Amino acid sequence: MIDLPTIPVIDVCDGGPLRHAIEGRARALALRDAAIGWFPRPFLPIVPVLDWVARRWLTRSQSPYVEEVKAIAALLGFPGIWFLNGSYQWACTALAREEGGVPWLARTLDWPFPGLGRGAELARMRGPAGEFVNVTWPGYVGALTAMAPGRFAASINQGPMRRRSHGRALRLYDLAANALATLLYVRAIPPDQLLRRVFEEARDYDAARTMLEETPVARPVIYTLAGCRPGDRCVIERTENGFNTRTDSHGAANDWLEGTSEWEGRIGASKIFTHSFEDAAQQSRARREGLALWQGSFERESFGWIAPPVLNPYTRIAVEMCPARGVIRAIGFERRTGEELASPATKAIEYSADRAAA
Repeated sequence: MIDLPTIPVIDVCDGGPLRHAIEGRARALALRDAAIGWFPRPFLPIVPVLDWVARRWLTRSQSPYVEEVKAIAALLGFPGIWFLNGSYQWACTALAREEGGVPWLARTLDWPFPGLGRGAELARMRGPAGEFVNVTWPGYVGALTAMAPGRFAASINQGPMRRRSHGRALRLYDLAANALATLLYVRAIPPDQLLRRVFEEARDYDAARTMLEETPVARPVIYTLAGCRPGDRCVIERTENGFNTRTDSHGAANDWLEGTSEWEGRIGASKIFTHSFEDAAQQSRARREGLALWQGSFERESFGWIAPPVLNPYTRIAVEMCPARGVIRAIGFERRTGEELASPATKAIEYSADRAAA
């Protein structure tokens, strides 16, 4: 039997991600090497170029964390930090629902890079509005999944891709055109860095919702938000300057709930150049509905909802959060050689704000 590691809880309330990177330098390097190792060998020489492109764009964006990324990159002394902080997760699934009279938020994060599951950490961080727990990695400054005890929990799903046609042969063109348009014309804050700012500054669910709805963002994104009172849950579908907030349907994957011909849902990395427009919409819908139809209990059956189609080869992290009770649980996943689906790479951990305070 494999003795799985435990996800560590790191206290960086004083010092934040910079301190996290300093204390976790060896882990950051291992994560960088694992992520870069995912690229085919002929593409490895362009990784420094990707780092340079990410740095050029981030330094011109409205991110308040550029100096922090710059300091982390200089301190760690190896390329890849800018690229890590300019990357965007692939396909994810989330659900906010009420149980025992309070909202819960469950989510999986899917990314093609190996190492993200076994390298995940729970970082205790603090901003003007109070403390929060960020599921993150040393060297990364944003927030993809986090919980602020007594305030709210939130997660990010990558939004659908803007399409100019439905042809498979033109998908690469659309990817490149979207990226170029972002690099040349978009100066707004990256969605993951906005979410960190919300956890630092928003004092309650309503304030968080307003910031996530109204702040311009660099890319389309889907936020799932859960507060502490009954009814405090929503899904915010964002374009760069617009939003559609759903308060009656609380599941999210990587497509708008009401899809249109101008947008294509995201799909697993291995199928990016082979799947059809209809495949993308169907896979997002299947993951969103698969999680929403789970009839178990977060209290009694922790992570019982982790099964296909929500579980897939690129699942890296699964998280359950209840801000009213100050509880966050996490487990890392990796895909082992010869296996079709990802499997646990860490033990499940539960962090309780009450126990931490005691």
